[in-house]
Amino acid sequence: MQNKKRTFKIVQHTLLIVFTLIMIYPLVWMVSSSLKESSSVFVNAYSLIPDELHFENYITGWEGFAGITFKTFFINSAIIAVVATVGSIISSTIIAYGFARIKFRGKSIWFICMMLTMMLPFEMVMIPQYIMFNKFGWIDTYLPLILPTFFGIPFFIFLIMQFIRTIPVELDEAAKIDGCSTFGIFFRVIVPLVVPAMMTSAIFSFYWRWDDFMGPLIYLSTPEKYPVSLALKLFSDPNSVTNWGAMFAMSTLSIIPIFVIFFFFQRYIVDGISTSGLKG
Repeated sequence: MQNKKRTFKIVQHTLLIVFTLIMIYPLVWMVSSSLKESSSVFVNAYSLIPDELHFENYITGWEGFAGITFKTFFINSAIIAVVATVGSIISSTIIAYGFARIKFRGKSIWFICMMLTMMLPFEMVMIPQYIMFNKFGWIDTYLPLILPTFFGIPFFIFLIMQFIRTIPVELDEAAKIDGCSTFGIFFRVIVPLVVPAMMTSAIFSFYWRWDDFMGPLIYLSTPEKYPVSLALKLFSDPNSVTNWGAMFAMSTLSIIPIFVIFFFFQRYIVDGISTSGLKG
């Protein structure tokens, strides 16, 4: 019996190591390619060890294009990601509190409508949204990328609402006895207790906004306003030689903020998701 358990653990850990290596291989390959000479990136594509280390790829890539350095692109990405994340978390938490605690007419219907919007692919609403934002005069601004997040994100609303339902209603009643209003209960009781769910939503929101390519591609036309995700595309020019080394160097730098945020706040992801499906 002990031999079977030991064999099972060996096989289990071996499979986990193999799958881990498969998953991190693209990332390691990108970092390795960022240190190779541009012309040799695809010569020996499977090699992870550069013949020579070309750190100048990072200097060349950081210089950017037409006098616009990657510092500008990083700042643009940070503005979009941070402001959109703040807006989505504030609005989603308020809406989730309304669905979880406040009784109002048509609550079930509005909740179903909200959940149905999660099933709509972006390609279905892309053209209507563009027409609407174009009439508003928002094209080539950050408003189409940021302002809609201030009206709630369905996935975050559902996640936070499920977390709120795990909080005993007796806490609300005790707060009412102490003289708290509906907003007082929200700010003094609910918000401090749903921080894990809010942080989980914030991490996902920041990642999605930082990684978003299609939105900036549709709405932005001025290079000075490009985020990192769209600026990386400028390296690939079919009419000239692509500087692959600089492109992968900037791609490597672009994932650092995601790793830093995930590293410091990963415990909130576990806490926020693991308790969101519980009630009582």
